Amino acid sequence: MSGLEKWMFLVLFATEFILGMLGNGFIVLVNGSSWFKNKTVSLSDFIVTNLALSRIVLLWILLVDGVLMVFSSKIHDEGIVMQIIDIFWTFTKHLSIWLATCLSVLYCLKIGSFSHPTFLWLKWRVFRVVVHMILGALFLSCVSAISLIQELKIYSVLSGIEGTGNVTEHFRKKRNEYKVIHVLGTLWNLPPLIVSLATYFLLILSLGRHMQQLQQGGISSRDPSTEAHQRAIKIIVSFFFLFLLYFLAFLITSSSYFIPGSEMVNIIGEVVTVFYPASHSFILILGNNKLKQTFVEMLWCEPGHRKPGFKGPFAP
Repeated sequence: MSGLEKWMFLVLFATEFILGMLGNGFIVLVNGSSWFKNKTVSLSDFIVTNLALSRIVLLWILLVDGVLMVFSSKIHDEGIVMQIIDIFWTFTKHLSIWLATCLSVLYCLKIGSFSHPTFLWLKWRVFRVVVHMILGALFLSCVSAISLIQELKIYSVLSGIEGTGNVTEHFRKKRNEYKVIHVLGTLWNLPPLIVSLATYFLLILSLGRHMQQLQQGGISSRDPSTEAHQRAIKIIVSFFFLFLLYFLAFLITSSSYFIPGSEMVNIIGEVVTVFYPASHSFILILGNNKLKQTFVEMLWCEPGHRKPGFKGPFAP
């Protein structure tokens, strides 16, 4: 990779990183200060805050990974440092994805309106359901990290055998085993993807029924319930498509194990990977009334010229 390409990558990567830190840091600052001031927090704010925290950690991991990729490709491709980064990346990535999925389920159960007994049972127990999902997300993230440790052990053994030139039938068997495990590792992303897709369609159906009821009753379509449906759908859809993009980028970066000389492909995948945690934070801000109002007021109100009645996040 040429010097110009390196600098272009670093500028783009740094821009995404700074925007992601600003967006996620803002969410943590506003919700954290509100939590500290009121001594209580809603379930949605709890999920969004922890989602932002996980993405801050994820962005730092990706920053270290990107810097090593550009300036020290040897350390990036092998060694204990890269294995540690991969393990933390896997844990944080899955935790972030599952927290976003928990948020989608919470929106669906709180806003959606269906008469099916199963949906009503879940809706009446929404707090318990979502809390159990969060605990399950933490458990699955730990399991995914542990499975990666086993995968890295196999990869280290294969690299050692291949380095000696003693390629036997046992080596080919182990290599095929590693490829199977590596492919199966990407399937960890399918359950949250399917759950998010289900919540998206349920909210669409609920909104359609709600709009039909409003038309029959001659009520304005701009009521709070309709707006809540629309905001939730926008957030879930944005997460869904950004996650698909992230999943594609993850497959690209993972292909470096099998494709020789794929440095540029790996770098492109890295840039796209950072785009997901960086951009989705601003969608969450715009979809949350409290965060959006605070963001707009901080953006347009200069110090000493705040609007009457405005209180900052640390105001008593």
